[in-house]
Amino acid sequence: GMRLARVQRHVRTFALTSQPQRITELRQAGMTPLVANLDQPSSLKRLAGIATRVVHLAPPPLQGSLDPRTLALTRAWMLRTAPTSVVYGSTSGVYGDAGGAWVTEARPTKPQTSRAQRRVDAEQRLRHLARLRGNLMQMRVLRIPGIYANDRVGGTPRDRLMRGTAVLEKQDDVFTNHIHADDLARACQLAIWRGRTQRTFNINDDSQMLMGDYFDMAASIYGLTKPPRISRSKAQLELGEMQMSFMSESRRMVNTRMKLELRWKRSHGCSHSALQHRQIQTACCR
Repeated sequence: GMRLARVQRHVRTFALTSQPQRITELRQAGMTPLVANLDQPSSLKRLAGIATRVVHLAPPPLQGSLDPRTLALTRAWMLRTAPTSVVYGSTSGVYGDAGGAWVTEARPTKPQTSRAQRRVDAEQRLRHLARLRGNLMQMRVLRIPGIYANDRVGGTPRDRLMRGTAVLEKQDDVFTNHIHADDLARACQLAIWRGRTQRTFNINDDSQMLMGDYFDMAASIYGLTKPPRISRSKAQLELGEMQMSFMSESRRMVNTRMKLELRWKRSHGCSHSALQHRQIQTACCR
């Protein structure tokens, strides 16, 4: 959201926060803070009719299969005039495991984790609102994989490599997809203004790597020991549920629609060496 504020110019920008201590920071970034909490629906009444275009990046709660936060937000919008354009930041996890196949936006959702189920619920609630509003509201969904950046918390693989966390053996390994945080902010900004309504976009760069190969490359560049390789059965015993969820889904996302319809271009050089330099900065592999 802070990155989006830097690329979104010539409009008045509001920022929803549940933390009053962030007011000064948001104002210094050129935004007008709105203090409200998506977990407290009564606090959202002031959001109704205040913005014509909205980028919704708030994650669902950590439990359950539904997203009550998006439900509360859509109900608040219906109190007065709803936004004319809504962009929702979803996850590539809604596709589930594709066995390493190429995945376009036409692929039906098949969430395999409760985390992804909550995202599907949020997508469906926003689509329902857009259908109710007809031509008065456009809605677009961005399906986002692992986000990386040097200046983002958890945005590099260094800590994981330092811990010596294992990766899967080659025969069990999975394909991962990534997007640089600045490129994601640009995609959000473009989707506010471009693209057909009810449209879904895969937001990812052009890298397609097996997770183990990615961490091997990162270790070589950092000068660290490559992570040990273990079988899937052993990983299920040794690694946590969250890590295993990322190692249980393999897909290669097709981003043609993002490039053609949003007219998105990478904000940095796209040579092979530059792409490798940026790839090693990610810790979120899906």
